[in-house]
Amino acid sequence: MKYADEFRDKEIAVGLAKAIRSEADPQKSYRFMEFCGGHTHAISRYGLEDMLPKNVRMIHGPGCPVCVLPAGRIDMAIRLAERPDVILCIYGDLMRVPGSQGASLLKAKARGADVRMVYSTIDAIRVAEEIPGRPVVFFAIGFETTTPPTAVMIRLAEKKQLKNVSVFCNHVVTPPAMQNILESPDIRNTGPVEIDGFVGPAHVSTIIGTEPYEFFAEEFLRPVVIAGFEPLDMMQAILMLVRQVNEHRHEVENQYSRAVTRDGNLRAKEEVSDIFELRDQFEWRGLGLVPYSGLKLKRAYDKYDAEVRFDMNELRVADNPACECGAILRGVKKPVDCKLFGTVCTPEAPMGSCMVSSEGACAAHWTYGRFRDHQQRRAS
Repeated sequence: MKYADEFRDKEIAVGLAKAIRSEADPQKSYRFMEFCGGHTHAISRYGLEDMLPKNVRMIHGPGCPVCVLPAGRIDMAIRLAERPDVILCIYGDLMRVPGSQGASLLKAKARGADVRMVYSTIDAIRVAEEIPGRPVVFFAIGFETTTPPTAVMIRLAEKKQLKNVSVFCNHVVTPPAMQNILESPDIRNTGPVEIDGFVGPAHVSTIIGTEPYEFFAEEFLRPVVIAGFEPLDMMQAILMLVRQVNEHRHEVENQYSRAVTRDGNLRAKEEVSDIFELRDQFEWRGLGLVPYSGLKLKRAYDKYDAEVRFDMNELRVADNPACECGAILRGVKKPVDCKLFGTVCTPEAPMGSCMVSSEGACAAHWTYGRFRDHQQRRAS
């Protein structure tokens, strides 16, 4: 296949759905978590769940980097932005992510904070060059996919000898979060989530490859299938997972072989390992403190570390108790299980990060009309 529309062929999709229904044992339950927010949107956009038998269930995971950012880190960014001299450069979907007590960077900007939306790390470098007399902080966020551009930014700042550039680092890594979902002690508070296999993230895997998931699959006896974002990608990945469960296998398989290799992008991984190191622990919204799941700049790059430069204190604050975003990110609940969903929480007035981000599960359910099914059930 060479073109996108070939990965959306209706007849092939129907054929894959028939194969899944044929091979899925009606006496078994198949519970697969799609870790990536892009996969969640593909499932909702193309109505893939409607093509699956009732005993094959897809569970939304914490694969949205904006969604998993805890409220405390948002509060830290707001405090930083409110310093009179600081220019905070952020990606647009961070603007409305809620901190504590309804705070957000958008509201901070409305009060006068210099918060600027950028499309890339290079944009932040340009701001620093244009205004050399003021400190420019880039709010770095994302999984392994967006970490290499931040590393490039540090390299470029060094090359240009920019002294007013720093990074507020919130990059996180994927495999520890997958492990946390299965063995976290917080399960007693949020409830267990039973998972028979994982649809592994696509963009992340183009960087890290499939090898990091091999230990996870072997240790926790769960199959992992790396999948692309098109409907045929997802349907084929689900079929591959069904077959692994039926055959009592727990291997890492690569459906997305046109973009992902076992070793990943060696150059990108080298750049990241030169500049970043793992934190002992990092807080995820919905998952709590996850050991060795976050990145920070190495000591050699302290001068580019905003947390060091501005002596920032770590903040941990409670989420809105009425918002079920944490349980949704763990896969314990679906967006429609939240009492706020579609009532007081909408894309125009989001109460939680899962509705704010373009990759959030709540945003997917709203955008592609999944909430209407829920409203009809409530009405009946």
